[in-house]
Amino acid sequence: MIKELVHDPVFLAIKSRDAAESDIETARDLLDTLIAHKESCVGMAANMIGSAKRIIAFVDEKEQYTVMLNPVIIKAEKPYDTEESCLSLLGGPRKCTRFRSIKVQYQTTEMQTRIKSFKGFTAQIIQHEIDHCCGVLI
Repeated sequence: MIKELVHDPVFLAIKSRDAAESDIETARDLLDTLIAHKESCVGMAANMIGSAKRIIAFVDEKEQYTVMLNPVIIKAEKPYDTEESCLSLLGGPRKCTRFRSIKVQYQTTEMQTRIKSFKGFTAQIIQHEIDHCCGVLI
């Protein structure tokens, strides 16, 4: 189900709790909402739709959608400075530091643990969304 976007910076600054199997519907809603905003958005975190759970969804450069529960960056290399915007925050792009290459441990919607490496723009998207889960606003 497509959900309304949250713009409240106080709520968005709350650190999300770990997701469980009971949160799979939230993961589906997050993906539906991301797809509904595909013209202007490449990634979302569950707090952007009102759920303070560690769930992110994103589309990669090959236009494949992925949902991650409880993502954690376990390795990051090659920092660089960039600017990003966010659907949940008003105003223009904000400066931030990202890493060109990351390794992420997460759970699938079947609650299976995976570890995968990402680079380039996809890595940047994932870092932005994990920041959301940590209550970090760019």
